[in-house]
Amino acid sequence: MTITALNTATIQRRTLVVLMLSVGPAGMGMAGGFAATSLAAKDITGSDGLATLAATMFSIGGAVAAASLARYMDKHGRRPGLLIGWTVAGVGSFVACVAVLTNMYLLLVLGALAIGVGNGTNLAARYAAADLALPDHRARTIGVLVWASSIGSVLGPSVALGPTGWFAEQLNLPTLAGPYLMGTLVFVVAGAVVHTQLRPDPLTLANSLEQTTTNPTQQSRLSSFVAIAQNRSALIAVGAMAIGQAVMVAIMTVTPLHMQNDHETQIIGLVISVHIVGMFFFAPMVGWLVDRLSNTVMIGSAGIILFVGAELASHTDPADSIGVFFGLFLVGLGWSFAMIAGSSLLTGVFASHERANVQGAADFLMVASGALAGSVSGKIVEISSFASLSHWYGVAALSLVLLAAYPLFTKVEPK
Repeated sequence: MTITALNTATIQRRTLVVLMLSVGPAGMGMAGGFAATSLAAKDITGSDGLATLAATMFSIGGAVAAASLARYMDKHGRRPGLLIGWTVAGVGSFVACVAVLTNMYLLLVLGALAIGVGNGTNLAARYAAADLALPDHRARTIGVLVWASSIGSVLGPSVALGPTGWFAEQLNLPTLAGPYLMGTLVFVVAGAVVHTQLRPDPLTLANSLEQTTTNPTQQSRLSSFVAIAQNRSALIAVGAMAIGQAVMVAIMTVTPLHMQNDHETQIIGLVISVHIVGMFFFAPMVGWLVDRLSNTVMIGSAGIILFVGAELASHTDPADSIGVFFGLFLVGLGWSFAMIAGSSLLTGVFASHERANVQGAADFLMVASGALAGSVSGKIVEISSFASLSHWYGVAALSLVLLAAYPLFTKVEPK
């Protein structure tokens, strides 16, 4: 059957719906597991540093998965790659549950690492949504899928640190085993939806539509990073995503520990949920703005929003949650601006047969920057304070304004 523009539009709408139905539950498993991991690690070890290290495994798992899954998808399509990623995450949730039952820190670290693969998979899903999108609808399509993630991600921490904990107690299990039981279930659901319904595969179809005019060649892992380094628009895109991720992860990772002695776990879960609202809920509007304004304007705006949010959190005492609520919300919103604008810019730079590997390399750099920031955040708080960490990461976010201004001094015009 000849694929017409009408056929492609219909397939694109179906693809977006299927991806929304899968990233919703997957986001719930990711956010719930993240909210529980630093608390579970602190219970097991008594160390803030080891607690944040365990939570950082989510970012490391996402970084490891990003490039590997992209390379696999480049050969086999989006559907099998998404299925593998969410399956690994489901196994990781089960392993983390066993870690809580046995008080084994190393097992918790391994479980968190595997759950982090689900994070890399969720990131790859946004590119799957954009494979068949029209250029002037690309950012809003990414935004809609990011928004769909919010349904599960916003519920995740509150449910994980509330009802699932109660359910675990009814089974005579530790409270923090509940979030991981939930994660095991929802990742299975996400994998089942994409495996049975994501047909035809969007990347495979996009490649076939372009092969009449292009001759794709197999890229090496290194060549994807080289391609980014040699394209100034791609560097701006990846820089925006990486800096936004680093600022967001560093502050979010230590916030539960900052509040732990002054608030119940449900309040902590609510703060993380509000933060995730900022990350995901306004994504369609952010995407709409990206499609109509310069990507660089949105990247510069991201830096300002991240700075204001970080400063609000920085100047809030642990016993006063209001500033943390508003601060973490703005940090999430700033991340949304940076991630959607950067993803849209990056996708538009490369042809479909180049995208998967380059996108994987970009996500590796983005998630790795978050992993590095998260891994040192606990130690920074131990040596200094949460206020100092949040302040200086906020200052670092202002570098996005300089990044956005870069095209003004060159011949580059990202959009």
